[in-house]
Amino acid sequence: MTRERKYPDRPIVGIGGVAISNGKVLLIRRRSAPLAGEWSLPGGMLEVGETLRDAVKRELAEETGLEVRVGELIEVFERIFLDADARAEYHYVILDYLCEVTGGTAQAGSDASEVAWATEEDLNRFRLTEAAMRVITRAFEMTHGRDPSAGRYD
Repeated sequence: MTRERKYPDRPIVGIGGVAISNGKVLLIRRRSAPLAGEWSLPGGMLEVGETLRDAVKRELAEETGLEVRVGELIEVFERIFLDADARAEYHYVILDYLCEVTGGTAQAGSDASEVAWATEEDLNRFRLTEAAMRVITRAFEMTHGRDPSAGRYD
């Protein structure tokens, strides 16, 4: 069965990766709806037979060119976009994971038209959604004082 993103018959599982390196978080500018043209975290849809962590690795590689080690779950939340008739045009349940960059060079690919590294102080200029800001803030809190080589990533 092919799953449609638009007007789905049930919620779609989405995943995201929050890659923080050298005090900066990786952001992408979305190429497609929903949120086309907006800055966000890299991520996408879970595929059948794929683990959540494998999906995060795949999506970050496709959208940003980066290889990552997937760490702790940051947050689970839902995004519902209603149309003018109050029908669910998009409905996602999203799981965002903290990620450590292990290779590659950040560059736009797949569903991203641009990539940017942003410090916590720079985030407001990207006009992120409330949910993205909350997840990024939590990710920075989780990484303050952390030594990535200390075995905290899976």
